[in-house]
Amino acid sequence: MSHTVLQILLLAIVGLPVAGAVAALLPAPPGLKGRSPEQAVLRHGVTVTGAVLALTVALAAGFDHGRPARMQATTDVSWIPALGIRFHLGVDGVSLPLLVLTSLLTFLCALYSYFRVPDGPSPKAFVALLLLLEAGTLASFAVLDLVLFFLAFETVLVPMYFLIARWGGEGRERGAWRFVLYTLLGSVVMLLGFLLVGIKGGTFDMVALATDNGSGLSHSTQVIAVLAIGAGLAVKAPMFPLHSWLPDAHTAAPTAGSVLLAGVLLKMGTYGIVRIVLPMAPDGAHTLAPYLAAFAAVGIVYGSLVCLALARRGSGGDLKRLIAYSSVGHMGFVLLGISTLTPTGVNAALFANIAHGLITGLLFFLVGGIKDRYGTTDLDRLSGPTGAALYGRAPRLGGLLAFGAVASLGLPGLAGFWGEMLAMFASFRPADGLSRPAYLTFMALAGLGTLLTAAYLLVVVRRVCMGGNGEQHTVAKGAGPALADVRPYEFAAWTPLVVLTVLAGLWPAALLGLTDPAVQQLLGGGN
Repeated sequence: MSHTVLQILLLAIVGLPVAGAVAALLPAPPGLKGRSPEQAVLRHGVTVTGAVLALTVALAAGFDHGRPARMQATTDVSWIPALGIRFHLGVDGVSLPLLVLTSLLTFLCALYSYFRVPDGPSPKAFVALLLLLEAGTLASFAVLDLVLFFLAFETVLVPMYFLIARWGGEGRERGAWRFVLYTLLGSVVMLLGFLLVGIKGGTFDMVALATDNGSGLSHSTQVIAVLAIGAGLAVKAPMFPLHSWLPDAHTAAPTAGSVLLAGVLLKMGTYGIVRIVLPMAPDGAHTLAPYLAAFAAVGIVYGSLVCLALARRGSGGDLKRLIAYSSVGHMGFVLLGISTLTPTGVNAALFANIAHGLITGLLFFLVGGIKDRYGTTDLDRLSGPTGAALYGRAPRLGGLLAFGAVASLGLPGLAGFWGEMLAMFASFRPADGLSRPAYLTFMALAGLGTLLTAAYLLVVVRRVCMGGNGEQHTVAKGAGPALADVRPYEFAAWTPLVVLTVLAGLWPAALLGLTDPAVQQLLGGGN
């Protein structure tokens, strides 16, 4: 496919959701109103996100897979000449999978919300915010200028805040405010880091800075830049101990908000570390890598222990909150892989990013379906004394939850396995100059985290999917009230995530073959 066609496709991918968000706020044309204006705008959301997904698939199909390290579909024009800021877009093997993941999850959220509209204000605002969130996220993965990256990074805050605060559940105001405050404070520090790099490096162009590989920045400048930029990105990652906004935001968010927050927004932080920090300030990254690894390893164990505590009977644990805390542990593996500063580790991080988006997106969809049926996600109320017997009451829903759990714990053959295994493998032999005994300790902690992850997820499956004697057993036999099993629209929204989780687990080379050449180039300073 020609460069011009790819260029147009990428511009359309970034621009169409913005146009769709504006159009969602306008009155529907007379012939497209359907049964009601609400139905029309929800259908509009499905149509626009579907079109963006189709364009992204076309971009992926036309992408030169033989040269994934080369930046493709580029647009590079001067935007603010006085400040040296350019409108620079492009895609390579690192960003392409994240563009596809974002467009897929947003489309599935729009499809799910068409049939299951979250309680709240006008659907018009919901669809407009969903599309604006998609636009900001796609732009974050496509822009190649530090100032544009910052603007795109901040764009997602407004729609996500309102999605949580207006369409969320209990504690939504607290969750929304914590999300905004944590991210804004981190972003202020990150912007200072961007300005430092741009001024000292003489440009804000990410490709040029990556090619320079920090040659124009002194060691102290690089360390300060990594601290500043890394702090802002670590909040979004989320890295322990900057994660405390996440459980409240996830627990309060509507289903679509939780799926996009876990599946896409968390990836913006780790993507920024790989795209910006590692190639632009390699000496600073090398100095601070052991500290990142230590926080990552502690986060893996901490997240798993909290989940294990929430899963216990009598703890009053919330299933949605448990999955939110599981993200702290899973994203810890991503950060651990990055901290090794090796191609294996960074590839592991990028693979784990995609796997986490697929698996955790599916789990939040499933928890939303369970809440629709039971009216709660409180584990004690949900499971009662002997278990919720989901296998007996809604066997397909129970089977999907069990599948999501075993995928999340890293069962070989599913997507969750490769990122975690490769991250620990990279920790066994980190980059030259990093303390191998320290990284072996981090690897051991990560291995402990995998055991704890298996423990709490199996406890969840036992309590939610299985039933014991007494009333719950009677229900499981069919004598009690049955639950609606997986509905057609749920099947349509969830099946792609199941299929891709299996495919990524069985054929990891499809993704690693894209990312590895680009990672090698980023770590090598463009060579």
